[in-house]
Amino acid sequence: MRGWKTASLALAGGVAAGLIAGQTAHAGPFNLGDELFGHKPAKPPPLALYRDNADGDPAFILDRSSSVVLLRFQDSPEIWLLTPHPAPRGDIIYKNDVGEAMLRATRLGGLTLFTSDRPDGMPAAMISDAPPLRLPPVPNASVFLFRMAQASAHASHAVQRLILFEARDPTPESAPLIADAANVTAEAVVVMAKRADGKRILLRLAKVILTPGRRASVALANGVLEIVVVDKANTLIAAIAGRPSSRKIELALAQ
Repeated sequence: MRGWKTASLALAGGVAAGLIAGQTAHAGPFNLGDELFGHKPAKPPPLALYRDNADGDPAFILDRSSSVVLLRFQDSPEIWLLTPHPAPRGDIIYKNDVGEAMLRATRLGGLTLFTSDRPDGMPAAMISDAPPLRLPPVPNASVFLFRMAQASAHASHAVQRLILFEARDPTPESAPLIADAANVTAEAVVVMAKRADGKRILLRLAKVILTPGRRASVALANGVLEIVVVDKANTLIAAIAGRPSSRKIELALAQ
């Protein structure tokens, strides 16, 4: 326990400022015609890799093994939790934690992905099976400190000045969740910094504090972005639901 508290104090002191920073089995393309005429099983596997049909980008892993959907783009560490909402013609729209549509599934098995670059959507096709989605392990306080320092360095590099990341009272149980939330926060800062007015908005941000709590939340006040992480999560879904998404953090930074 002492090591975890030492890690938290080291982060608060600015140690983060010093750092700048699977194989899948091919299953072949998912073809709707084959689905309709029975040449393949009626449904794609619950865990699979997909690509945009038009230009092959972005690729993303989709986990549809439960009532919610988990999605992770291959070029990002963030795992998104999407909740289903009924749509016309029997379709289902999957939305993120701020109510934005990220995915649409049709009755016939078609998928449309929505991104900030393609808000009108782009059809996606399954190209292979995929490994299970997991949070990276945090076996000890040193690894936790390094992961937090990486997040701080990633955010600091994006805005060309130091942004401190501090964890309040981390424990072996909460460390993977806090480290994941720190990573997601850094992703939000990087995305925001690329906007035309992003760096000006981010001038208000001096420090990120990640703290355990009963309900996930994010708020910016007096230069401090406070991220509350639910540290009692014992499943991946609960862990992702227990922290705000990068999109929710972006909106908090922009307010």
